[in-house]
Amino acid sequence: MGRRDPSSLRSAALRLAVVAVVLLLELHPSLAGAPPEQSLGGFVSAVSTNKTECSKPEACTKGVVLPIWEPQNPSFGDKVARATVYFVALVYMFLGVSIIADRFMASIEVITSQEKEITIKKPNGETTTTTVRIWNETVSNLTLMALGSSAPEILLSVIEVIGHKFEAGTLGPSTIVGSAAFNMFVIIGLCVYVVPDGETRKVKHLRVFFVTATWSIFAYIWLYLILSVISPGVVQVWEGLLTFFFFPICVLFAWVADRRLLFYKYVYKRYRTGKQCGMIIETEGDRPLPSKVDIEMDGKMLNSHGVDFLDGPLGLDIDEKDLDEEETRRDMAKILKELKQKHPDKEVEQLIELANYQVLSQQQKSRAFYRCQATRLMTGAGNILKKHAADQARKAVSMHEVRSEVGDNDPISKIFFEPCSYQCLENCGTVAVNVVRRGGDLGKALAVDYRTEDGTANAGSDYEFTEGMVVFKAGETMKEIRVGIIDDDIFEEDENFLIHLSNVKVLTSDGEEAEGGESENHVDSMACLGLPSTATVTIFDDDHAGIFTFEEPVFHVSESVGTMEVKVLRTSGARGVVTLPYKTVEGTARGSGEDFEDAHGVLEFQNDEILKSITIRILDREEYNKQSSFYVLLETPQWRRKRGGEQLKEEEKEEEEEEALAGKDEEEQRIADMGRPMLGDHVKLEVIIEESYEFKNTVDKLIKKTNLALLVGTNSWRDQFIEAITVSAGEDDEDDECGEEKLPSCFDYVMHFLTVFWKVLFAFVPPTDYWNGWACFVVSICMIGLLTAVIGDLASSFGCTVGLKDSVTAVVFVALGTSVPDTFASKVAATQDQYADASIGNVTGSNAVNVFLGIGVAWSIAAIYHNSKGEEFRVDPGTLAFSVTLFTIFAFIAVGVLMYRRRPEIGGELGGPRTAKLMTCMLFFSLWLLYILFSSLEAYCHIQGF
Repeated sequence: MGRRDPSSLRSAALRLAVVAVVLLLELHPSLAGAPPEQSLGGFVSAVSTNKTECSKPEACTKGVVLPIWEPQNPSFGDKVARATVYFVALVYMFLGVSIIADRFMASIEVITSQEKEITIKKPNGETTTTTVRIWNETVSNLTLMALGSSAPEILLSVIEVIGHKFEAGTLGPSTIVGSAAFNMFVIIGLCVYVVPDGETRKVKHLRVFFVTATWSIFAYIWLYLILSVISPGVVQVWEGLLTFFFFPICVLFAWVADRRLLFYKYVYKRYRTGKQCGMIIETEGDRPLPSKVDIEMDGKMLNSHGVDFLDGPLGLDIDEKDLDEEETRRDMAKILKELKQKHPDKEVEQLIELANYQVLSQQQKSRAFYRCQATRLMTGAGNILKKHAADQARKAVSMHEVRSEVGDNDPISKIFFEPCSYQCLENCGTVAVNVVRRGGDLGKALAVDYRTEDGTANAGSDYEFTEGMVVFKAGETMKEIRVGIIDDDIFEEDENFLIHLSNVKVLTSDGEEAEGGESENHVDSMACLGLPSTATVTIFDDDHAGIFTFEEPVFHVSESVGTMEVKVLRTSGARGVVTLPYKTVEGTARGSGEDFEDAHGVLEFQNDEILKSITIRILDREEYNKQSSFYVLLETPQWRRKRGGEQLKEEEKEEEEEEALAGKDEEEQRIADMGRPMLGDHVKLEVIIEESYEFKNTVDKLIKKTNLALLVGTNSWRDQFIEAITVSAGEDDEDDECGEEKLPSCFDYVMHFLTVFWKVLFAFVPPTDYWNGWACFVVSICMIGLLTAVIGDLASSFGCTVGLKDSVTAVVFVALGTSVPDTFASKVAATQDQYADASIGNVTGSNAVNVFLGIGVAWSIAAIYHNSKGEEFRVDPGTLAFSVTLFTIFAFIAVGVLMYRRRPEIGGELGGPRTAKLMTCMLFFSLWLLYILFSSLEAYCHIQGF
């Protein structure tokens, strides 16, 4: 069988569609507005009659706020001028609504970000405290978040009904349906296309998406039923109230899906405390014993079902697919590593700023945040994330500077040793010990007494007893104390003595002690002793070769140190030139340039030299948790072999000492043996390579999710007014990173000056910190209501001036104007979020809420009002029913396409291959254009409605 030509198939399908439409109109003329028994000829005559009625121009009427612009029949030039004024005013009011909606959404973000502490008891009896959000994410998205993004449409419907004496209006309901069409087709189509080629975004909470999508489509089916089926042309009280009560029912169903109740309730699960701040992780398991208790929270014992725990009033937001903390840390470490490689010349603070911005960009954000971000980018208020990242970096730098200046800003002068430990050879003659002065008034002269004290060394035989007074003149900050060291030819072990400071005094300009001199160790308001006030001096013997050892058996080093130095000490003597071999040995850490570079060689200690260092290079692999080790071994020390008489004299001297010690007791012989070069106690040093503490602290700060309420919220009127008059750089598509401060563009300046009036006006709204955001919430929604009333009047006046019906004006202009901020918000969410929930998942829920709140509240009020007067609340079903039906059909197509895109060949609702993206985007835009076209044709009776 040959392959058919695609063009012939398309032509055949087109002919079939035309025949189907003709048969449908022939068999069911009621669809065209005629009764079933009417013939096709009667149907055509009815259409011509209705066309005559539709062609009548609508007279402009007084609005809720604005009066009529007289005269009623202006000339063509006047109409153009009036239409221009109305259109410009309408656009300017849309800007105002966007800005106050930004304040409104900021208050909602603060409200829904509130947290509470809970106590969790682990199975081993330990308790841990963690914080959880009070608001469930799904509930907040369908209630406050949806109200915030759709407040103009909802309030327009309510105000229109109340302002027109509780009679049905066309503008409000048509705006809601038109906005739903724009959200469903244009916003989702745009989100599909803006995701970079090859990347995809999936809906994470698919159950919630199914529920909200179902309710979204049902909402418009329900509108058709109450308008055209149940009680055609009349909205009864129970219909209006039920429409409103569908809102909490929809929220309840979505919450049930999110919490996995109903059939999920009967699947036994176990719960364990995860590593991430007490996060509870759910896993399916066998049915446990009835007596087994997994978790105790707030003093309540919870059974193995965990239903009371997961679904109780605390509303814990737990997702079994959340990333483990270790994986998150590895991701953060990878980000820092890549930034260091990409920007090797940047300072640590700049790298932290870059990383902070990147982490904030990847952090899951709420719908309110994206709405605020989009509005501020549009109006020249700057990028919220970049501002926050820069502020955090500046705070880190300022805190570092403050910490570095704390000591110098101390109001009291403190005198102490720096350092407090000194070493010297027996033959050095004198040892110098530093005494320093820090803080206080350097213009004052101070004095402090000092005195030596025996340790294992004795005054008179090992060192010279010393006491006296150190005087700090005005401006002096360092002095020296010198103590004489006595040399002898007798081999001795290392010895030490102490030097104490005491009795700080304040001197006059003449060097005399000020009146009311302070007693010993007394701390007054001007000067005192600091710590350490005691220094230790260790005397090394120089009569024998010495003992070679490491300071400690274990040495901890950060992997970011680069090059480490290990000190090798020569104690109990420093005579002669001694060579000391060393080498590194692998442990859990690998050499050959993986964790460290192998090192081996020979240290050569010169005569009287008591300290040498071994240098080893450590490789920085930038790991969050690291605990690997290797070893440094010291081998047998030897006299350095020389030709000539120098070494011979050393050996002869050693032989003479051995002869002199012959016949003496064992203790003296032991001490004599110690005079030869030998190894000490610590000859095998374990080097433990640990993660960089600075790197770890940076990662820990980055993985702590920033409370987004801190980014969009305000805490004072002063900050709000400063922000209102400040123009900031917006988004730069060519540079997705921060670091270098960007100057505002021409567009930023233009938008700022266009909106500065609204910004300053709405700066009077209470800051979000007041009453946990509720003060800002109430004032903002009142302001939105006032602006919406004006927008309704302007839209209606604009429509009647240019000859457009309210239904067309609402579907095209008002719906478009109120949805522009949501469009930008969804675009940002689609490109920055890991999932598609914030960009398209909320669109479906918003559409349902628009109907249940916007139309439900308005029609309930009007129906109750008319019922109280014994009248019926009449609503013309024609235009609205047609728009609802058309939208419902197109919505089914859109949801079906989105579900098909989850197949493996595409991979997600958003993004995917370029061809698939382009086709999906064109399909969705075509659906919107067809919706606009058919709605307009029906409004002017070119096609018949229901």
